[in-house]
Amino acid sequence: MSTAEEVPTSVPARARRGRERTASMADVARLAGVSSQTVSRVSNGYAGVTEETRRQVLAAMKELGYRPNSAARALKRGEFRTIGVITFSLATTGNVRTLEAIATSAASEGYAVTLLPVAVPTQDEVRGAFSRLEELAVDAVIVIMEVHLLDAASLTLPPHVQVVVVDSDAGDHYTVVDTDQAGGSRAAVRHLLDLGHDTVWHLAGPEGSFAAQRRTDAWRRTLTEAGRTPPPLVRGDWSAESGYRAGLELAAREECTAVFAANDQMALGLLRALHARGRRVPEDVSVIGFDDIPEAGSFLPPLTTVHQDFAEVGRLCVAAVLRQMRETGPERGTTLVPTRLVTRASTAPPHA
Repeated sequence: MSTAEEVPTSVPARARRGRERTASMADVARLAGVSSQTVSRVSNGYAGVTEETRRQVLAAMKELGYRPNSAARALKRGEFRTIGVITFSLATTGNVRTLEAIATSAASEGYAVTLLPVAVPTQDEVRGAFSRLEELAVDAVIVIMEVHLLDAASLTLPPHVQVVVVDSDAGDHYTVVDTDQAGGSRAAVRHLLDLGHDTVWHLAGPEGSFAAQRRTDAWRRTLTEAGRTPPPLVRGDWSAESGYRAGLELAAREECTAVFAANDQMALGLLRALHARGRRVPEDVSVIGFDDIPEAGSFLPPLTTVHQDFAEVGRLCVAAVLRQMRETGPERGTTLVPTRLVTRASTAPPHA
């Protein structure tokens, strides 16, 4: 067999060489007709390269099968451009939407996100999660808390890791970003009182949740300040099913004409229970939720609720960790993102 038959002449010599060994930055530079420094700038996404040159370099990378060495780049820059996220639950709307917002904001800054769910929120689990994230090479960590763990004096996080915490009461020790839980709850209760309801019942979240406690405390305080006696607390676990079970109890109380549910999923279960027991919404019972999930406007009736700006929470978390890494180092204190009341058809003045 001839040499021409063994290697088809239609395959360029440079492509044959590329298959025989791993292409280098110098190979890309030669093929694109630019300097190695220009290839490096394109690989790292830096400015100062014309669009035509960028396309030229990217085409050469593709032809040679060149892949930038991310580990080497990280060592050279002193950062991995990756943010770790530790979260204890992906079952709640708030956590999922916060995580989505963090990932979106991080990507806009040129950072990737490494997620590490932790099943049991204990000190050992948190420490183990930090150790695993360090092995995965992250520059900073965002912790999405659902429980009062960072509030405990016994819990300490690695001092050399930049940390931002979501949904916690640990502002004395860490940078905390949170929704204004108390302000949103006050607005919900005031709305129902202003409609003319004598009092407002509360379907609370789980006992160990920081957000649930903030909303419950604000509900109770707002009623007390208005000269009303808070009714007995009814508690759920954030799920629609728990809202349904609690709703059956509330539906049996004829004196109950207004309910503030601590999240929209429990409000959905509550609506079902009231309907099953023949209590009309809002004619007999007004219902208000918290979160303003995308489906809230499609409930029957459309749900009045408190809107949380998860996108802003995510943006502020990413901005805080980047600021710690680049400028001022560790920070302490809490940043609250405002809420707003979204009025729909599930609330009305009490039936005469």
